[in-house]
Amino acid sequence: MTTITAETWPVIMEEIAQVMTQNAEHLCEMDAQMGDGDLGLTMKKGYCALPELYRAIEEADMGKHLTKSGMKMSGVVPSTMGTLMSSGWMEAGKKLVGKTQVGPQEYADFLNGFAAGIVKRGKCSVGDRTVLDAIDPAAKAAQQAAEQGQTLEEAAKAAFDAAQAGVEATKNMLPKYGKAAVFSGKALGVVDQGATAGMLLIQGLYQGIQKL
Repeated sequence: MTTITAETWPVIMEEIAQVMTQNAEHLCEMDAQMGDGDLGLTMKKGYCALPELYRAIEEADMGKHLTKSGMKMSGVVPSTMGTLMSSGWMEAGKKLVGKTQVGPQEYADFLNGFAAGIVKRGKCSVGDRTVLDAIDPAAKAAQQAAEQGQTLEEAAKAAFDAAQAGVEATKNMLPKYGKAAVFSGKALGVVDQGATAGMLLIQGLYQGIQKL
């Protein structure tokens, strides 16, 4: 059965970086309608800084790996979304301290921790039209898949499908935070850019796991 180890994390991180790079322009265009217009560049810069970090870490503990990702991203992209993502990685790391392999349940724990980190830092809830609206359903779907005895790849696919559905659901939500709240009249019928960034993270994780 496929699992993630310290040796294979770089493959996944490189896939996330590639997905963010490929979608950077689109994220910037989305963000320009509701925010500063730099979301794509933030995600590209932040996630492209992580693969090299993983290759340099010899520690087998998965939790320590993930925590260092959050610390690195916090320093590279200290923006609102960068901070939320950093908090996600650090809380996710706490869930996997002592683990040297990530299977279906550990992956669900990772996503649940990531969602908790976003809530802790952003003080947001599901339905507030934020990145959480992609990450939280992904975490719940991964948990359900793990409890049903599905494989890591199946759990990652379930999470990705749920994240996509979560993004679609933001079309019916009004933003409550940041500059997006000022332009809330433009939000209905349009998916949230932050949730889209979260979905792309889940997509990169899934595609990376497929390559293991």
